[in-house]
Amino acid sequence: MWTSGRMSNARNLLGLGVSLYFWGLMDLTTTVLSGSARPLAEGQEDNMSDKLHQRMKRSWVWNQFFVLEEYTGTDPLYVGKLHSDMDRGDGSIKYILSGEGAGIVFTIDDTTGDIHAIQRLDREERSQYTLRAQALDRRTGRPMEPESEFIIKIQDINDNEPKFLDGPYVASVPEMSPVGTSVIQVTATDADDPTYGNSARVVYSILQGQPYFSVDSRTGLIRTALMNMDREAKEYYEVIIQAKDMGGQLGGLAGTTTVNITLSDVNDNPPRFPQKHYQMSVLESAPVSSTVGRVVAKDLDEGINAEMKYSLVDGDGLDVFDINTDPNYQVGIITVRKPLSFESKKSYTLKVEGANPHLEMRFLNLGPFRDTTTVHISVEDVDEPPVFEPSFYFVEVPEDVEIGTTIQIISAKDPDVTNNSIRYSIDRSSDPGRFFYVDITSGALMTARPLDREDVSWHNITVLAMELNNPSQVGSVSVTVKVLDVNDNAPEFARFYEAFVCENAKAGQLIQTVSAIDKDDPQEGQHFYYSLAPEAANNPNFTLRDNQDNTAWILTRRSGFRQHEQNTFYLPILISDNGRPVLSSTGTLTVHVCSCDDDGMVMSCNAEAYILPVSLSRGALIAILACIFVLLVLVLLILSMRRQRKQPYIIDEEENIHENIVRYDDEGGGEEDTEAFDIAAMWNPREAQLVVKNRQDMLPEIESLSRYVPQACVMDNNVHNYVLAKLYEADMDLWAPPFDSLQTYMFEGNGSVAESLSSLQSVTTDSDQSYDYLTDWGPRFKKLAEMYGATDSSGALW
Repeated sequence: MWTSGRMSNARNLLGLGVSLYFWGLMDLTTTVLSGSARPLAEGQEDNMSDKLHQRMKRSWVWNQFFVLEEYTGTDPLYVGKLHSDMDRGDGSIKYILSGEGAGIVFTIDDTTGDIHAIQRLDREERSQYTLRAQALDRRTGRPMEPESEFIIKIQDINDNEPKFLDGPYVASVPEMSPVGTSVIQVTATDADDPTYGNSARVVYSILQGQPYFSVDSRTGLIRTALMNMDREAKEYYEVIIQAKDMGGQLGGLAGTTTVNITLSDVNDNPPRFPQKHYQMSVLESAPVSSTVGRVVAKDLDEGINAEMKYSLVDGDGLDVFDINTDPNYQVGIITVRKPLSFESKKSYTLKVEGANPHLEMRFLNLGPFRDTTTVHISVEDVDEPPVFEPSFYFVEVPEDVEIGTTIQIISAKDPDVTNNSIRYSIDRSSDPGRFFYVDITSGALMTARPLDREDVSWHNITVLAMELNNPSQVGSVSVTVKVLDVNDNAPEFARFYEAFVCENAKAGQLIQTVSAIDKDDPQEGQHFYYSLAPEAANNPNFTLRDNQDNTAWILTRRSGFRQHEQNTFYLPILISDNGRPVLSSTGTLTVHVCSCDDDGMVMSCNAEAYILPVSLSRGALIAILACIFVLLVLVLLILSMRRQRKQPYIIDEEENIHENIVRYDDEGGGEEDTEAFDIAAMWNPREAQLVVKNRQDMLPEIESLSRYVPQACVMDNNVHNYVLAKLYEADMDLWAPPFDSLQTYMFEGNGSVAESLSSLQSVTTDSDQSYDYLTDWGPRFKKLAEMYGATDSSGALW
């Protein structure tokens, strides 16, 4: 019989009373459960097999062992005792222990059957162990009892405090929330046995965070405990929650956690401008959409609740300025809507409103959620460039307009109060051909060159206006000039016409259709009239028919053309247009006489060569060649004489021709120089042509230009017209010199008392050269005599 018990041991039981458990005898069934019996030793198998079907008497039964956790003594902890009724106390029975923790956590005395725990037990790590016991014959090792299992349970003590496994906590609750609004629920867990005593029964309490928040002692739900909590006053709260086991009784273990609670924002604060008046200024030259200034309405809320919408609600600048909201900084940006003018209006007043677009109905009683401020804007004066009125010019000018004619008065004014004087000019990049000129003071736009519609029909020029006192201020205007057509081009053949007529042609046969073109472009369209030239009107060979559709037919007037008589005819045709005045030109039609077959197909248009009836003799040919040679000699002689006459001043052979010496015929033109350009010619060009004297020793490189000026321009006393005409003619003269004076000097020193002073012709050194004659030239050459060291008889320098 197995006996298991627990002796009363005050030290092992830690002062706790433990009952002894005894297991009574009971019979074993004849059936042995699988795994419940250990294998028998050799020699016992036959005996056991014989007894399988016999009813065996089982001598032991046990229940569970219990042992307290967290034993801290130095001696092994006694758990219980195993005893078999076959044990006679002589030590012949050996007890062995196997299973979970056998030999490591639990040991058994193989003689007495006492079980001890040799390690510290923790119920939270393992609450029970399953072991197996076996009684063996110590001498033979044969099992004396069948193997049986038993359980050692670890009895709990309150050795674990509650823990917040999810802490610390972070939560938020809207500001101004009612009392009792749920914030967050916290949960603490206790590792002790919840089924045994109160070790795992937790109670919650708040250690820090009152009077703002409270916690439910049973559930751990945190709620608001104070009304009208304002985020703008205090936003962050640190709440400490305690969880205590043993139902909160004295001696229980406790754990704490921190809950960081943030008050989230609601729109409970209306916007307010920090100042009721703003003063701003802007330059009148500020472009449209440029920034004038910024206003801001302060809102203690944040996020969407602090969003602002700015608008202009009143003032005299509603159509001149605009305001936009910067979504990043919630400021109102005032911008220019229309161009400003200091001269028109110097200041503006605006009333700006800032409002919250997102409102909460429960806080409307705290409003209104909008505010206004006044903005005064001063317009500052700047020096502006001249302004043209109008801002664009369109001018139509006939192409035969005379040079110097005023075609348009360009007008600009200084928009500033000072109203400075204006000077006009043309941007030459817009008029590279220099067809126009503008008067610098009056702004009169005039023609400077002849206009030709057939060459350039449109001119787009830019006229500049500059302030006299501030040349950096320049305004501009576009002037479009349309050149109107006049009938100044005669019609002409559209191409070169060459006709062929057969020798067997009949009278009235069409041999060619001609057409014409005209560079002009009359509004009523082109219409050409064709006729034979007067010298060919009565010719017996061909006639012309005008088709009245800008074409004409050339017809034969007779038949019987012969190549050997005349193989080519030149027919002049007169072409007239319908312009005013009527212009006409003569075109020549070349008609070749050709040999044709019966079907009129051309076979040959070359005239046969005819042999001269009498051959020229050798002497006649020589006489003809001699006459030609004599004529050539005479022509060359005449040309040579004319060339010598044109070059009266030739470098003397005595001069050193190897040195490039330019000599001038005289040292100055004398009185003739004063006639190089007479200002009187500008006032009366016609008389100037009669008065100006020509140099006798040379031909002028540029003749008087006034003869090219149209008669109407010459009679006009306008100085500009005359200068423009002269300028145009000088530009057209490819041989005009690049200097103003028309007098040129080709030689120097010839005929002068001093002759040539060039040292290039000196063949001796300064030591061999004597300059004593310089002293004879008088006081005017005193400086020159001193430079070359001439002395008087006394030896002093003169």
